[in-house]
Amino acid sequence: MGSAKNSSTAARKARIEDMRRAERARERRNRVLVIAASVVVVAGLVVGGVVLVDKQSDKKDSVASGDAKNSGDSGHFTTGKDGVRTWSGKLARTHVTTKVSYPMHPPVGGNHNPVWLNCNGDVYTEPVQDENAVHALEHGAVWVTYTAKAKKADVDALAAKVKKTPYSLMSPYANQDAPLILSAWGHQVTVKSASDPEVDKFFAAYVQGRQTPEPGASCTGGAMK
Repeated sequence: MGSAKNSSTAARKARIEDMRRAERARERRNRVLVIAASVVVVAGLVVGGVVLVDKQSDKKDSVASGDAKNSGDSGHFTTGKDGVRTWSGKLARTHVTTKVSYPMHPPVGGNHNPVWLNCNGDVYTEPVQDENAVHALEHGAVWVTYTAKAKKADVDALAAKVKKTPYSLMSPYANQDAPLILSAWGHQVTVKSASDPEVDKFFAAYVQGRQTPEPGASCTGGAMK
């Protein structure tokens, strides 16, 4: 059992490291593209001398990126035999800069802030913004939340697990139905304690799991709270 568990842990670490390398390569390519695009834009300004602005297009972009208060989600949860609730329906992924009204708490997806919440084993002792946390879920993170009713021993144990797990984060969350909840993109489970077997199962399945819309995307360089 011990060797199998160690092998599984090593395989996960290797997979996450591969994703991080791919992410760094993608960021380098993006920087090159941005520089190239900037050169083209400057050249166009010099030659043309005039920049045409499509006000109607700008107005539409504003609605898409800053004025949508609705989560864009539709559907409902279905509960599996293991107790994991899976969202059946649509989870929107538009970037918005306003507060979002989510149909579930904590949210497991939907429109969200363009800046993700740092989720590289980050433990927050104060509530965080839903909109930033949802972006972290989009990157494949597991979000551990707890209320004031959670036992301190459980909170401490879960915090220790999060701190050593890339693509995970933890924060207090008052507006939820149970003292301890684990969330991933489109999935959520209530656990009884830090020693509940479902904790390890959920982390194993959903940290950079198949549900991840943007596998390998960064969990650092985002919002700190």
